[in-house]
This record gives sequence, structure tokens and C-alpha cells, in this order.
Amino acid sequence: MKIQDFYDKRTNTLTYVVFDPETRDAVVIDPVLDYDPVGSKVWTESVDVVIAFLKEQKLRPHFILETHAHADHLSGAQLLKKNFPDAKLAIGERITEVQRVFKGVFDLPEEFPTDGRQFDRLLKDGETVTAGSLSFHVIFTPGHTPACATYRFEDAIFTGDTMFMPDQGTGRCDFPAGSAEDLYESITERLYTLPDETRVFVGHDYQPGGRELLCESTIAAQKASNIQLPEGRSRSEFILFRTARDAKLNAPKLLFQSVQVNVDAGHLPEPSENEVRYLRIPLNVFRPEGEGELELHNV
Repeated sequence: MKIQDFYDKRTNTLTYVVFDPETRDAVVIDPVLDYDPVGSKVWTESVDVVIAFLKEQKLRPHFILETHAHADHLSGAQLLKKNFPDAKLAIGERITEVQRVFKGVFDLPEEFPTDGRQFDRLLKDGETVTAGSLSFHVIFTPGHTPACATYRFEDAIFTGDTMFMPDQGTGRCDFPAGSAEDLYESITERLYTLPDETRVFVGHDYQPGGRELLCESTIAAQKASNIQLPEGRSRSEFILFRTARDAKLNAPKLLFQSVQVNVDAGHLPEPSENEVRYLRIPLNVFRPEGEGELELHNV
């Protein structure tokens, strides 16, 4: 088994291709579709690189796996499926909870399905899935979102936003239905109980201090030096820290665009009658404390 990583520097996202060099069987994890909110421009550079690699290596992707409904980039899954029609798009079955939450946030049409049917397969916690000569084990790791899943291939796990490199810590938990308590349990009871030599491949790297790009650590390294959740840190201490930190974080700049597309399995909105596609962006209006209600007239 080999692992090839791809880095999108615009969103600091890591995409992975796991493959068997002998049989050419492969799985793609967390592909990126490029999006610029200035001008609402979509293009395919990041996913094109992955597609080119798959074709150059003559790989046959059986699955496109999403670790969760991302809030910082649009999924490139549908373009991958267009190029590789036999690849199945899969995500943890708790995606239905996220769909129900954000259907309300975006006031999506009544007919928008919240049963996960947009995906080819909804994965269950603890199941083992065969992908040609490859196989992977599904480990639900909620906290960042209810639907977060970690995928284990042999001695390697792919954690998405559950856990980052040790010098960055863990994912935030302040999105709707997120839970610092759930994240603590996911990491300490589900990931830290894996063998110390297990390789950990993360979903993002923000290169703190300008260091070089890193995407791989180990369970032993995480337990010893994860800056936010080392082994032995108490539940209450972590929850207090995570909650306080999250309260100071700005929302991801592509939050509304990304989640709206990703709960629909990476499908862009259908064109309107004028043949233009539109995203729904909630307008949050704030007023300075103590200055009464903010009125907007013809602004």
C-alpha cells in the first residue's frame, strides 16, 4: 500500500490517494474543488492534479471518501466521479444529522433530502469495507461535526479535522451540533487506543511559524506532544480550553459556500431559470452593545 498526498495551499487542505501499486486499486480521500468568494469563481485545478495522478498511474479508484462535510473547501468528489464513474462516494451515516441542521440554516427547499441519498454509500461505525485489494475500517470520531469519521488502512489512519499535527492540536467544535466533549472521547478513547506506531495523516496543515508542510505523525507522537490534547489531559480541562478557544475564532471564510455544497455530496446548485447557479448566504447583522436595535432601510 502506498499513500500520495496533495496539498491545496489556498485552504491548507490535504487530499490523499491510497493505492496498491500492484493491482492499481485506489481510494481518494477529501478531494478539493477550488472556489474564490471574490466573484464566486469555481475552477478545478486542485482536483485536476489528483485526476491526472490517477490516470498517469493507471489507478482504479473504488471509493471517494469524505471524512466529514467540510466547512473550509468545496468537495471535488463530483468531478472525480465524472472521470471515474465506477468510484462510489461514501461518508459516515451521521451525515444525515448535519443535513437536517443545515437544511434549516440555509432554508433549503422542502424537497432537499436529508436521508443521505446524495451519497452512494453511507458508512457505519466499525464496518470494514473492501476496495479491490485494499480494505479500510471505519471509526466514527464525532466532535468537530457529528458526522466525522476516521478511516484506517492497515497501519495508517486519516483523521480529517478531528486531529491535526501535534503542534496544531485538534479541530474546532463550535459548528452546529459540534461537541468538545465528543471530540475528547473520540481522540482519547478511539484514536489514542490504537497502536503507538499507527501513522496519522491529517486533513489540514497550517504550517505554524512558517515551518515546512507536514501531513504525517504517529499515535505515539500525538499522545506525547499534541499541543491541545496530550495523553493524560483531563476531560474538563480540554473542554474548557476548546470552548474558550473556539469562542475567539473567526468563522471559516468559505463556511456557508462549502457546507451548502458538501451536505449535497459536492453537487453545485442547479441552474435557475436564467441558467445561473446561486448559493444561499445568510446575512448576519450585528449591532454595538447598548445602542438599541439596528435598523436597515434601503441599504
